[in-house]
Amino acid sequence: MLFLQGYLDEQFNQLEELQDETSPNFVEEVVVFDKYPQDFYRLDSLVHTLKGRGTSIGAMRMKNECSVLKAHCNNKNLEGCRRSLQKMKREHATLKQKLEAYCQMMRQVGPRERAVNSRK
Repeated sequence: MLFLQGYLDEQFNQLEELQDETSPNFVEEVVVFDKYPQDFYRLDSLVHTLKGRGTSIGAMRMKNECSVLKAHCNNKNLEGCRRSLQKMKREHATLKQKLEAYCQMMRQVGPRERAVNSRK
């Protein structure tokens, strides 16, 4: 149901795959951050992965916010982590919406067109 409503995507499936016998409650530990505030190392590791994925597609705002969140993890700043995580969620939702619109437009235009680099 959460997938159909757009609350979760395939990234959640990947998160579930990290859950095993040694970490049977891994998803809960990540999702219910209030319950496990001492695990900044694990959060930092997950954010590092997300930052790499954002960087690989050129998602600058996501990459930048991941850097901010990683800094909050390093400082063990729980409130900063919460704020930054909320901002990352908003950035992800906006990026997803814009990329879906871009992909739809590209399907209509055809395979020969490319994104226009507005910097040039």
